[in-house]
Amino acid sequence: MIGTRALNRATLDRQLLLRRSPLSAGAALAHLLGLQAQNVKPPYYALAARLDGFAPEELSRLMADREAVRIVTLRSTIHTHTADDCLTLRPLVQPARDRELTNFRAGLAGVDLDRLAALARELVEAEPRTMRQLREALLAEWPDADPPSLAVAARCKLPLVQVTPRGLWGRSGQVALTTAEHWLGRSAEPAPAPDATVLRYLAAFGPASVKDMQTWAGLTRLRDVFERLRPRLVTFRAPDGTELFDLPDAPRPDPDTPAPPRFLPEFDNLLLSHADRTRVVPPEYWGRTWQGNQAHRALLVDGFLAGVWKLAEDAMVIEVFGGLTRDRCAEVAEEGERMLAVLHPGAAYDIRFGAVVRP
Repeated sequence: MIGTRALNRATLDRQLLLRRSPLSAGAALAHLLGLQAQNVKPPYYALAARLDGFAPEELSRLMADREAVRIVTLRSTIHTHTADDCLTLRPLVQPARDRELTNFRAGLAGVDLDRLAALARELVEAEPRTMRQLREALLAEWPDADPPSLAVAARCKLPLVQVTPRGLWGRSGQVALTTAEHWLGRSAEPAPAPDATVLRYLAAFGPASVKDMQTWAGLTRLRDVFERLRPRLVTFRAPDGTELFDLPDAPRPDPDTPAPPRFLPEFDNLLLSHADRTRVVPPEYWGRTWQGNQAHRALLVDGFLAGVWKLAEDAMVIEVFGGLTRDRCAEVAEEGERMLAVLHPGAAYDIRFGAVVRP
């Protein structure tokens, strides 16, 4: 058996959140198998929470040098990946992108998807295109198709990366797309066997169940892979009886190991990569980081979700879900000041405890 706090500390350690890591941004990006990047800033906040000495220019430089890219991969969401992971993880999750297309069959009636992929590749490799430009070009070829469905089909059939300056800290720009192969100057790898990715997932998110990894990847039918790897793994039982797999030598700290406060971005993979999220999210706080379609940035206290936060014009506003002691509040404020100094040096922000989510 392994308890909730033990799971929490093991996961935090592997997520580089129990103590800040000396890893470079590129090494951390590889260890974490990418960072959620639905918006531009979350990867920067994610690394600021995890790395010692991180500066946002470090990740921007990786992207400008084409050593890291923004691409739709896990769970059909945009992630920032290393170039190597872009060219291996996207083929691995391609079956999920193919299944996604079945939701758009009505809008794609009469469309030859292989021809669409070839035409879309020709268009975006001639010059990066916005999604609107790509959609309009494809609509000229299939005028009776549903325009949004054409764009989704191109995104699902091709590994489209967002070219810089999109994603750069303090610059960014509109989304313009080309293929990963064209942008990186090398071909994608054939879809790999998932065994190595299972081991990497456990190193970054374990101990974990089969359903946990399926949730993280957006894939199905991984049970056989875990069974094939079972002789190389150790197993535990979660409090609810679920079987959890892990690497034999992976860190599993004492459940009483201190866990300092951490400010995470919206959509951080720590909160999205397990079918059972109670290792980080107390049941009474489930859904508290969402309001309608709005996702809020998460605050961890003692390793668990304890509130949300936002940057207003002149303040970091922190809303805690339960009572915090004076000492805890001081620790949270100190961590907030540290993060602001990393990402917004010279800016004048007050630290305020108040309401972020309003009815």
